[in-house]
This record gives sequence, C-alpha cells and structure tokens, in this order.
Amino acid sequence: MDKKILFYGYGNPGRQDDALGIRFIEEMQTWVEENGYKNISFDSNYQLNIEDANTISGYDIVFFIDASMESIESFSITKVEQSNAQVEFTMHAISPGVVLSLCQQIYNKVPQTHLIHIKGFEWELEFDKGLTEKAEKNLQDALRFIQEKLLGIVGNSTNFSI
Repeated sequence: MDKKILFYGYGNPGRQDDALGIRFIEEMQTWVEENGYKNISFDSNYQLNIEDANTISGYDIVFFIDASMESIESFSITKVEQSNAQVEFTMHAISPGVVLSLCQQIYNKVPQTHLIHIKGFEWELEFDKGLTEKAEKNLQDALRFIQEKLLGIVGNSTNFSI
C-alpha cells in the first residue's frame, strides 16, 4: 500500500459513548499491528485543534472518527469538504472541514479526507462505565467495514474509495 493513511479519533473517554473515536483508534491500531500493515498511522485527542492541519499534511488519506448523536443506523462515512469557517485564536474546538481548509491554506495540501460518524447513545460523565452495549456494536460494525476496505487496497496504489 503506497498511500500514507492517518486515522484520527477524538472525543472524551470519560463521557461514555463520546469515547467512540478514541476506542476506534485503540482497536484499529491493534488490528493494523497484528496484520503488519505499513503506512498507517494513528492519533487521538479530546477535540480537533488548528495544529492538526500540520498533522494531516503528511498523509494521502485521512479518517477522522467521532461519536455521533445524529439519526444514523450504526455508523456513516462522509467526505470532508473544506470549510470557510472563521478560525479564531481563542477557538477551542474546530471541525474536520476547518482542519482540512487550514491544511490547504498553510501547506498547500489537501489529503482525501473522510469523517466516520459512529452512533452513540449515552453522554454522561461516567469514567467507569465505558461504552453502552449498542455503541460497542456500532463501533464493531465501523471497524469491520474499514478493515474490509483496507484489505481491498493492500498492495494497490489506487485511490481509496468508500
């Protein structure tokens, strides 16, 4: 696989299903290491920051992973488009579209970028509860889908498509 891929999960592990992005990274990283895949990197944080434009600038394909409150079945994957949102110095949380836009503006790079939304159900501040059973199922569905896609492009330098 010639393409450099980044999986970047974000969320608060102390708020039950808000940890879906972080858990995706943990489980995906284990799977990639067990299978010996190269050119796949991982990162995670509580939220996206403007500095993440630098992080994604070194990759061909980027997946942001986050928990979702949206009305979706289990998970969905959307293409991230650059956002014209005004970035303020005091901004604490920004969208993947703003990160992508900053990457283009600062580094003149636009990696193929997707957002994996995984449906969550509970958002309480409960450090010891972990994911709900339904969110865990959705996480496994998303992992299985992405792993099958990656298996299809190992040794293939064509564009990754969802």
